[in-house]
Order: sequence, then C-alpha cells, then structure tokens
Amino acid sequence: MRRTPKLAAAALVAAAALTLTACGSDSGNDGANGPAASVSGTQSKPVVTLDEPMEKPDLVLTDSDGKKYDLIEETKGRPTLIYFGYTHCPDACPAVMGNIDVARKQLPKAEQKKLRIVFVTTDPDRDTPKRLKSWLNGFGGDIVGLTGDFDTIQGAASAVNVGVSKPVKKKNGDIIVDHGLQVLMASPKDDRIHWLGMKDAGAEDYAHALPKIIKGQNP
Repeated sequence: MRRTPKLAAAALVAAAALTLTACGSDSGNDGANGPAASVSGTQSKPVVTLDEPMEKPDLVLTDSDGKKYDLIEETKGRPTLIYFGYTHCPDACPAVMGNIDVARKQLPKAEQKKLRIVFVTTDPDRDTPKRLKSWLNGFGGDIVGLTGDFDTIQGAASAVNVGVSKPVKKKNGDIIVDHGLQVLMASPKDDRIHWLGMKDAGAEDYAHALPKIIKGQNP
C-alpha cells in the first residue's frame, strides 16, 4: 500500500471541521426530499493549501464504463480533483459537482483536457456504473465515476482524512449517507494533494483556483 502522510496541524484543523455531512435521501425519489446537508464549523478560506501534502488515495475500483480503474496510475502527471459523494445526495454533491463544472468550462479547451475529475461513490450498493454514468453526464461526460467495495472506499477516504460512514436505511425507507465535503486537489508536478476545496467553495472560487492548480501553483 502506498503511504499517506498525515496532515500538518493547521490543515488538519481545517479538514476536521468538514469531517462528515449528513445527507439523506428518499429511496423512491432519488433524494429530492431528503434533509439538507449539515456541517459543523466554518472556514475563512474556500480553498486551503495544506502545510504537508498527501498522497492520492490508493484506489483500484470500477469506473462508470464498467472497467478497472487505478486512480493513482490513471491520473499520473495530471492535475486532479477527487470528491467522495453519492448520486442520490439531495443537495451537497450536486452543488459541489455543479460548481466544479461551471469553473472548468471557463478554462481554455487545452487546460480542460489536462484536468482529471474523479467522483468516488460513498453509496456503492446503489451507485452502479450505469447510475454513475447517467448522473455524471449532467456535469460533463468526461468525469470519472468510481464504484466498488465499500470497505475499500472507506479505507481510502480515511487515509486522506475524508470521513465516510456506511449508508444506513431508516425504518421509513430513507437512506442516510454521511461523507466529507472537501474536494481533494492534486498537483501535476508531484501527484500529491496540496489543496482542499472546502464546503463554502463556490464556482468563482474554483474558477480562480483551477488555472493555478493545473500549473501546480498555489491558488
């Protein structure tokens, strides 16, 4: 297993405030009426630079085309954004992916091609490759969706300080999925995660950060 350095103290404080967001979904309507995500703590900066960079999560899963995908190998030498979430999320996940998509479309075409965006499901039982592909097409067809064994996903998320809890089905049929909100952003220069997009990061924040991140520079 590839080693993952720990966050330095200042970055750990920032990440800890986003450990989990409670997302709920109704099992029959794709979560349209689920409760809003809630996260404790606030951040002064929408994009945080880590004092000590982290290795990318060591994940080999199934992508939205049903093929094996080694995250570290497939994103090698590429500026990469990684987000752990799920397609039935009522609010947080579509908002994050939508903000990233808006920002990405402002990049020159050549830079858009360099960027890799990876969505790792925290609800693999429902997020099949077909489901992932259909949902992610709404945010750009070239986003990589990954699914597979939950324990593998949870372990990889934990290694990069992203909290992920096993989905829980309530008596009324609603499914609660807790997951971290931070977007992990890796530099093409050393393939390590240097930045976090925090819960308050909007499209304009990503639009400001992405051109620099693509060059491996602090935003």
